[in-house]
Order: sequence, then structure tokens, then C-alpha cells
Amino acid sequence: METTLTAEKPKKNQAKEYLKDWIPYRIKRYWAYGLATIVALVMPWITINGNHLFLLSFDQKKLHLAGIAFDMQELYLMPFLLMLLFLGIFAVTAVGGRAWCGWACPQTIFRVIYRDGIETKLLGLRKRIKNKQENPDMSKMENKIKSVVAILIWSVLAVAAAANFLWFFVPPEDFFAYLANPSEHMMLVGTLLSIAVFIILDVVFIKENFCVYVCPYSRVQSVLYDDDTIMAVYDPVRGGDIYEGHGYEREKKFTKQKELLKVEPAAECTTCESCVTVCPTHIDIRKGLQLECINCLECVDACTSVMGALGKESLVRWSSEKEAVKYEGKTNYFRGKVIAYFAILSIVLVALFVMGSKKEHMLLNINKSQRLYKILDNGVVQNDYIFMFANTDSKEHNYYFEVLGNDKITINRPSKPFKLGAGQKKKKVVILETEQALADNARKDVPIPVTIRAFALDDKKKIVVDREVVFFYPRADLITKKVQ
Repeated sequence: METTLTAEKPKKNQAKEYLKDWIPYRIKRYWAYGLATIVALVMPWITINGNHLFLLSFDQKKLHLAGIAFDMQELYLMPFLLMLLFLGIFAVTAVGGRAWCGWACPQTIFRVIYRDGIETKLLGLRKRIKNKQENPDMSKMENKIKSVVAILIWSVLAVAAAANFLWFFVPPEDFFAYLANPSEHMMLVGTLLSIAVFIILDVVFIKENFCVYVCPYSRVQSVLYDDDTIMAVYDPVRGGDIYEGHGYEREKKFTKQKELLKVEPAAECTTCESCVTVCPTHIDIRKGLQLECINCLECVDACTSVMGALGKESLVRWSSEKEAVKYEGKTNYFRGKVIAYFAILSIVLVALFVMGSKKEHMLLNINKSQRLYKILDNGVVQNDYIFMFANTDSKEHNYYFEVLGNDKITINRPSKPFKLGAGQKKKKVVILETEQALADNARKDVPIPVTIRAFALDDKKKIVVDREVVFFYPRADLITKKVQ
């Protein structure tokens, strides 16, 4: 009895049944790419009360987060942001494999735009999107010209992408103002061009080799995966074992369907190699889990179209090894490791909002001057301090301060409030003094804790900070000698 799949002629309505509601992952990825691009382009332009959604400004030395501006001295939030970034990637990887790589990574998006969009669709330099293994014939002059045109087009897009990246560090309104005077901002111009050149070299010449050999993420994934991790996976039970061995030592056993069917008569793989020719990182998904796989799911689309035409389910699916390879039951999405990741993420996120809500709209650093104290002829004792004020609010305020908990210590200087504009800093020499005896110690000077409360006169409830300082009172014999 003939068992080859090529001899089977499925009914048209059976094939249509498998493909009627099918939307290729490639199309879904394009929508994801479009959404990611819109977010990246629009986010730097969105401001709330004059502050950006996210901006790490080296120029202004500030972090803008969710419309709140934090001074460099308030960058205690950065560890929380880094934890969110890395824990988020770990959590996504544990659940959906390298979903970031295939669905949101700029490297992948740029390669799709250049290879599939510019080279294939726009210029026809490549024949088909589904064949990523066959490189253009560069012996033809026509293809050489098209290649140059493709690089030029991409160069323009690379400059735009580099500018978009810099907008998260230099706000767009300042970015274009700086570019209007390039001679005065050569560092910005040099950084812009350097990033653009890197993007051009990466996308045009390094290609997916960046994902395979440079990006460390592929090495990290091996310790994050488990049998329930969702990835592009080949079903060897239905399709047949095309390879034998383990890991990178595996060798291909069958290159043609008839060879496979002689050993495994029930095998459904047609050995059409569609899943191989479409792979951007040049792997054979039938070999099993490989570091080079970026979860773009192009192989799933290729196999779905081939097997769907035969009225069968795809042999390559976005599934887990537990479900599609080992047949040990349904994928467990809510396993202990995943729950732990998201629990920690929730805790970090809550901590970030709590810490962010405690933002001080005025910063104050107080340092003692080199002189420990000064004794005047009338017995008044003075202590000098250096107050560094910073207005981190978005508008101007009048500031002053007071001594709490000790009415014997008064302010000698400054004698009146002072103004400080939005984002400005000011250094003030402050003299605290006392006319009354604060201690009676004949052997040593006495340190006396003092609380300083600084505030904005026009918004004392919101803009107020307390700082602890030490007032040094001299030993008794020094006071006596000075007065006498």
C-alpha cells in the first residue's frame, strides 16, 4: 500500500478547514512591530506637566518617569527599573521562550524591514520572503545597483532610528535645537552618527549573526527554559525523527520522504524543507531546541501552509516540549517558577510606585563648615553650615527654614527667605547661634542634635524636608575665658 503523503489527495474542503481561520504568525508579528515602533516614536514626545513619560537626561542630570522629574540625587529608583527590566525578561522567557527576540527586539524588526521590506518587496533583490537562505546573485550589475539603493534607503532609516534612541536621553525639543547648531554640539552629532553607522553595519552586514554569536540572551535562555516553556517546537512523534543523537551532536538521518517512510511508515513530515528555507537564523527546527532560535515562528507558518494543504495539523507549533514532544499533558502556564517571577515583579513594581510617590520637590544637603564653632565676646556661640538647596519642582518657590525642637538655637544668617527657580540649585552659608548655655561640660565640647526643617513659603504642606545636623557647644572654660 502506498504510504507517501505526496500521493495523498486531501479533499479541498478538508484543506480549507485547516486554513480558513489561519492568520500567519508573520502577519501578527508585523502588527506587533508596528505597535512597538509607534510606542518608541511617540513616547519621547509625551509630556505631563512639562515632564516626559521616560527620559534619562544626562544633559539635565534628571530622570523623568511617568511625568515626574527626579534629580540625580534621587536615582534610588534606577535599581527598581533595572530589576523590572531583567526580571520581566526572565519571566517572559520562562513562559514564552525568546518571544522578545522574535516579536519586539529592534534587531529583528530592523532586519525584517531591510530584508523583507526593502530588499524583497520594494526592490525585488530577493525573490521571496519565504526563502531566506538564498542570497541575491551579486554578479549581476542590476542587483549591485539595487543593493546600493537598499543600503542608502536603510541609511536614512538608521539615522531616524538613532535619533529615536537618543530622544530617551536628550528630549526631542532639545535634540532638534542642538542639531540647529551642530558646531556647538559635536558630541551629540558624533553620537548620532556613530549609532546610525552601527545600525547600518549590524543590519546590512552582521545580520542574524548578531543574534547567534553576539547577543548574550541566547546563552541565558538555556537556564530559564523548562519543559513547559512555549517555543517553536517540532513534533517528532507525528513527523518522525529526522535527526538522531543529542544536542549539537545530532546528525541528519533522512533528506527525502521515501527514506523516512521506509523506517517510520507513519511519519507525516514531507521533508519539503520549507521550515528550513524560511528560517532567518539558518537552523532546522526539526533538530530540536537550539540557541539560535529567536521564536519568530516563521517555521510554524511554513509548516502550517504545507500540512494545511494536506488537511493536517502543522508539525511545527508554538507549544512546549511537554505537550508537543513528550506528550505528557497540557502545558502548565502557572507553575511555581512563573508565579514566583510575577510575584517578585509585582513587589518591585509596588516598591517603585511607593518610592516614586515620596519624591521630594526640594533637595537639601547640609555639611558642616571646617570651623567647628565660633565664640563671640558676649558669649554667643555660632556654628557655620553649608546648605545646598535644589528646587526639583516645575515652578519657582520662596524658601526658608527653621530649627525644630530647640528654641535656644536661632538663625543668624540668612535673615530672610530667598527665591529659587524651577530646576535651579543654590548654595547658602548658614549660621546658627545660641545666647544661652546648652551644656556645662568642663572636659570636652558637647555635640547637640538639631533638626532643620526647610520649606517653600508658598506651599509649606507639600514642599518640606527635615534634616538632622549637629550643633557643637564648646566646653565651659572656653566660654568663661571669652566672656572675661
